[in-house]
Amino acid sequence: MADNVLNVVLGLVASAISAGLGWLAQALRRRRRVERVRRFFGLPAGSECLIVVNRSIGTGSHANTVTRRDAYALMWLAGLVEECGARPELVAHDAAQRGLGAKTELCLGGPVSNERMAAHVAWALPGVLITSGPNHSENAMVVGEHSYVVESDRTHVLLARIATPDGGRPVFLVCGQTGVANQAGVRYLVAHHRELARKYGRNGTFALVLRVVNPEAYGPDMVELAADVTTEALHRPSAPAAASTSASTSATTAA
Repeated sequence: MADNVLNVVLGLVASAISAGLGWLAQALRRRRRVERVRRFFGLPAGSECLIVVNRSIGTGSHANTVTRRDAYALMWLAGLVEECGARPELVAHDAAQRGLGAKTELCLGGPVSNERMAAHVAWALPGVLITSGPNHSENAMVVGEHSYVVESDRTHVLLARIATPDGGRPVFLVCGQTGVANQAGVRYLVAHHRELARKYGRNGTFALVLRVVNPEAYGPDMVELAADVTTEALHRPSAPAAASTSASTSATTAA
């Protein structure tokens, strides 16, 4: 009888130790995963992060309006920041008059409606030219010799990570041609940050063009890598090349 009780007690103790070790292993894995996310995004626990958007949330067609899709993207970004134990600070593009590196910055939206985005692209990605107009064919993202135009079955988003001077906190750009593209770019960043960290390092700069396939049917869910344009985006094109690209873009628009 005493032996049976002892065996039961030993079994319970062994089960408790096994469960405790399993819980500890899972907790350590979660902690390592969160630490990797924090290092890649420059978001240590207790830090602050700027999320820079265009002016106001609404349903109108004003250039400074955040679309419903952009609002969804903001929710994803806020969730990412809070997962790292950081605090998101939502700032309008024309009120974010501050330097770089002190806080991680997540900048959302095209340069037409987001002046901060326009400044970042001009400063850090001089090889990128973004044009806009009332027609879809006039909305183009030109990088090097390639032009990515909005079409009925596809749109594009520029996803970039910019390393700031003196090893400061990074700047992330999600510059979509449409609100759906912005949302797709944010979701791609959240889902693929581990691969991006392995390829470009914790402090590396990269620029990717993502293609959103048939957004009318699939929304932001069908996203594929169109091109890694890091090299072209970081270098300002020569004058002849720029003129040739401009002429090619004009010809494409006319066609």
